[in-house]
Amino acid sequence: MIDAVDLARDLIRCPSVTPKEGGALEELQGVLEGLGFTCHRLNFSDADTPDVDNLYARLGTEQPNFCFAGHTDVVPTGPADDWSVDPFSAEIRDGFLYGRGAVDMKSAIAAFVAATARVTVDGTVPGSISLLITGDEEGPAINGTRKMLDWLEEQGERIDACVVGEPTNPSEIGEMMKIGRRGSVNFIVTAKGTQGHVAYPHLADNAAHTLTRMLEALIRDPLDDGNEHFQPSSLQITSIDIGNPTENVIPGTAEGRFNIRFNDMHSSETLVRWVRETLDKTAGPDGYDLTYRVSGESFIFPPGMLSDLISGSIETVTGRRPELSTTGGTSDARFIKDHCPVAEFGLVSQTMHKVDERCSLDDIRALTDIYQNVLMRFFEAR
Repeated sequence: MIDAVDLARDLIRCPSVTPKEGGALEELQGVLEGLGFTCHRLNFSDADTPDVDNLYARLGTEQPNFCFAGHTDVVPTGPADDWSVDPFSAEIRDGFLYGRGAVDMKSAIAAFVAATARVTVDGTVPGSISLLITGDEEGPAINGTRKMLDWLEEQGERIDACVVGEPTNPSEIGEMMKIGRRGSVNFIVTAKGTQGHVAYPHLADNAAHTLTRMLEALIRDPLDDGNEHFQPSSLQITSIDIGNPTENVIPGTAEGRFNIRFNDMHSSETLVRWVRETLDKTAGPDGYDLTYRVSGESFIFPPGMLSDLISGSIETVTGRRPELSTTGGTSDARFIKDHCPVAEFGLVSQTMHKVDERCSLDDIRALTDIYQNVLMRFFEAR
C-alpha cells in the first residue's frame, strides 16, 4: 500500500519549479511502475519555450480508462527567508504538511496514487486507470497537457473520464468541485498620439488622454450578468504604462493591458471583435495597436454522470454535498474537455502559491478516500 502523506513529502522535496522536472516525475514513475503501471516519459519542445518533461502512466489495457490529471511543476518560492520552513523540506508541523506544491498539487497526485493502490491491491482493474502528469501547468502550458493529449490520440489511447486534482475548496474539503472554467484572454493596447511640450498642447496629441478614454469605454458597462453556471464576465485593467521620464513632455504613446475572464456567453473571437469595435470609436486620429493572447475558452460539463459520481463520493467521505462551480482561474481541464468528460476536485486552496503553502494531513487522507470512492463507483457503474 502507498501512504499518500509519505509520497506527497517525497514529491515536495523535489524542487520542480517550472520548467524543471526536479526529480518529481522520476520519483512518481518509480512508484507507479512498482504498482504495475506502464509509464511513458514525454519530452516536448517548442522554438520559443523551454523543453518540458511529462509522464503518462496506465494500468490495464481495456476500456473504460479513468484518468487522474495533474502537474508536478510548481511556482517559484519567492525569498526563502520569508518561509518559516525550507520550502522543499516537506516539514510536518501541527498536523499540516508544509512546502511548495503541498496544495498545488503534489499532495493530490500522491492521493491519486494511494487511491489507485487500494482499488488494485489484487493487481487487477475492470478497465484501466491512468495518470496524465505534466511539468508545464504553471508555465506557458505549451509543452505539457495539450501535446500529451495529441500524443495519446496518435497512439490510439482513449480516456473515458478524467478528474483533475487542482485545489478547488475555499476553506473545507468537500465544499466545491469545478465542472467548468471561465475563458481568459489578455490584451495590450498602445494608443498613438503626437509628442509635444506640455505648454503647447495645441501642437501635440496626448496619447495618455486617448488611452484613458479607450479604457474607460471598455469598462463603462458590464459585459453580462452571468448565468446559471457562471459568474458575470469581468474585464480588469492590469497595467497602464506611459513610460514618460520627464514632467514637461506630452507622451506620444501610451500602453494599457487588460484581461477578460469570460463565461460561456462569449468566445474569445466575439470578445476580440467587441474590443476592436469599442476602441475604434474612441481612438485618436493616429490610431492604436492591439495584440492579444487567448489562454483558454470557457467551457462547462453540465451536471451529469461524472459530477454525480464525484459528488456522491465527496458526500460519503465528508458528509458535504459540494457546490458545482466554474470559478477561479484556468487549468489544464481546458484542454482535456475536448477529449472526455472532466471535472476538478482537490484540496483547500487558501495557501496555494503563498509563502508557507500547506495542507492538512487529515485533508490528504480524506482526499485519498474520496478518489478511492470515485474509482470504485466509476467501475461499478460500467
